[in-house]
Amino acid sequence: MSNSDIQLSSPSLPATIHGEVALESFAGKPLVLYFYPRDNTPGCTRQGQGFRDLYDEFRKHECEIVGVSRDKLASHEKFAAKHEFPFPLIADPDETLCRQFDVIKEKNMYGKKVMGIERSTFLFDRDGQLVREWRKVRVPGHVEEVLEAVRALS
Repeated sequence: MSNSDIQLSSPSLPATIHGEVALESFAGKPLVLYFYPRDNTPGCTRQGQGFRDLYDEFRKHECEIVGVSRDKLASHEKFAAKHEFPFPLIADPDETLCRQFDVIKEKNMYGKKVMGIERSTFLFDRDGQLVREWRKVRVPGHVEEVLEAVRALS
């Protein structure tokens, strides 16, 4: 999948904060779209907390942040409330966005092959163009790296 294959568009999907969200509603602002495997797991919690902790810095550049996983909206609402996430989490149990962004990959969980979300982040500019993507993300230092890329857009 090339950058030109990824578009800032989607059907409206259930999300915390906004009720339902379509990606094109973020056009005109930089957007960080991050995919994570599951609510309330250690890595996903640290990643979300990282975006939360630096949220004001992202907003200084008018950048929006949106998280996506296959968890249901009720799970997202509890996860977001518990960790005070100021940005929406999109519920994608049917894998609509996950497949659009090609983040469903075969993973090895405790010796068993399963299909799951490969932690990935996508950065769109104000014109809705994909300018950077990170695949197979490792949480430590990642949010800071994304923030630097956002700063470079300004």
